[in-house]
Amino acid sequence: MDKFELNNVDATFDGYQKLIDLYQYYKSKAFTQMELNIKKWLGANLCSALGGILDKLADENYNVVSSIDASPDTKKIIQKNGFLSHFGYDDLYDKNHTTVKYLKLKPTDGKYFKNYVVDDLLNHPELANITPELKRKIVESIYEMFVNAQIHSHSSDIYACGQFYPQKKKIEFTITDTGIGFRANANKKFNVNLTSEQAIKWAIGQGHTTKTGTSGGIGLALLKEFITKNKSKLQIISNDGFYEYSGEKNTEYTKKFINYFPGTIINMQFRTDDKSAYYSDITQSMENIF
Repeated sequence: MDKFELNNVDATFDGYQKLIDLYQYYKSKAFTQMELNIKKWLGANLCSALGGILDKLADENYNVVSSIDASPDTKKIIQKNGFLSHFGYDDLYDKNHTTVKYLKLKPTDGKYFKNYVVDDLLNHPELANITPELKRKIVESIYEMFVNAQIHSHSSDIYACGQFYPQKKKIEFTITDTGIGFRANANKKFNVNLTSEQAIKWAIGQGHTTKTGTSGGIGLALLKEFITKNKSKLQIISNDGFYEYSGEKNTEYTKKFINYFPGTIINMQFRTDDKSAYYSDITQSMENIF
């Protein structure tokens, strides 16, 4: 049995690199079982990415996680969001209501996912005092990213998880798939040779899509527009590409990872102290979502 330590993993380039290192380390080994030790901290929303990695390793017959250990604070929070229940731990009641539960879905489970974001986000106590417009935009944004994974990823499963930070007045919500990624999708469809960073930036452009028979490209463009107005943050990790957009600073940042993530992570950070009304400049009917 081999042991791997994850040390202080948050929603930063370095944090995602540590998750990639975990995947690549065990993929390079011949062990059939492994023990994972999460030291100091794991951002609870990143259970979405970690769950995808561990399932991907098992699906590829590299390794099976036999046990997970964690620092007390991290262990408590990932018992509260239900992640550790998949590894033999009991759930803990979240009396402070700061977690959005870890969920693993099939791409066909769109209706279940819709209920999940409405029940776990829209009706969450932490959102009780924000405007109905902001609630709706947050839920729309998250649902659109699920639809994006449904259509484009060719992934067998989609993973979701979130975390509220009441003192910081923000939500972090992460959707992960273990599919083909932005680069392979765009390059195959258009017979081009984009890097992962280029493919992500291209996909965010308004009207850009690899879906046949639709004008498309609206989901990511809408999300970026909302992130701008909300002064929040969007991160996309796909294969070896990292993209971050700051709505507060109106800046984009890309970087290449060492090795690659087996799919795509979309991490969305929303400010909950935003009192603005939202009227999109991009015309898109969302009524079918609700």
